Amino acid sequence: MFLDHRRKRHSPAGWDFTMVRPMIFKRIRQHLDSVMARDPAARSRLEVLLTYPGVHVLFFHRPAHWLYMRGFRVLSRMVSQTGRAVTGIEIHPGACIGRRLFIDHGMGIVIGETAEIGDDVTLYHDVTLGGVSPSVNSAAQVGQKRHPTLGNGVIIGAGAQVLGPITIGADARVGANAVVVQDVPACVAVVGIPAKAIQPQKKVGEFVAYGTPTGNVPDPVAKALEAMAEQVNLLQQRLAVLETQSVEAQPNKITGHGTMPHVVVDNDRPDPDRIVVAGRKSDC
Repeated sequence: MFLDHRRKRHSPAGWDFTMVRPMIFKRIRQHLDSVMARDPAARSRLEVLLTYPGVHVLFFHRPAHWLYMRGFRVLSRMVSQTGRAVTGIEIHPGACIGRRLFIDHGMGIVIGETAEIGDDVTLYHDVTLGGVSPSVNSAAQVGQKRHPTLGNGVIIGAGAQVLGPITIGADARVGANAVVVQDVPACVAVVGIPAKAIQPQKKVGEFVAYGTPTGNVPDPVAKALEAMAEQVNLLQQRLAVLETQSVEAQPNKITGHGTMPHVVVDNDRPDPDRIVVAGRKSDC
């Protein structure tokens, strides 16, 4: 009776920790299983739990976020920086992260303060979820949305930079080394600098490693150049037709296809009138 009363008195919002603890372990198991489903190199839950920095960093971020939301800002930053030193992954304690986040490799990842990440998101190494607001007036940006929002099931490839308060729709794919500065619709794959869509808006059910579709994937830059070349070819054909019509309409002009006037030069006459054009003397 005393223990039950103490739990209710000291637990926030009257939580019963006899129920919270099994829930925590259940979510950890789900997280480990989701990592194994997305990484063929993972052989067991124990291996993932002991050797994956993307899992370790969340053990630092969860309590850091809890402290941050309750006003312990310095302490929360100390916890998050400890996680950064251990894993090489920097997550601001203010970032909101959903369930079953898979951070593969993870070295060099930076996630900003106002970033929001949905469930079942995959991030590879060197990814930045950053802001683009200038630091010259940082006081005016406190409490403002400055970082991206990722929907459920998003995959961000290695080296990709997702910048600004933009939204990446659910099940979207961002290719490796892409720079994304505009919203990406749901179920669309984008690549390049700046990122451009390379697949139509349709459901992407299968997992795409590094967020980069392989196989016969069209290059958006090459497609634009091909379209320009086709336009130039059409313009050249129209120009050739117009030149032909002009020559046929005026055959007596001095053109490549016209006739030249008949010029006769009389070299036996010393006077200036020795040049005769079409049977008459020239005025020159």
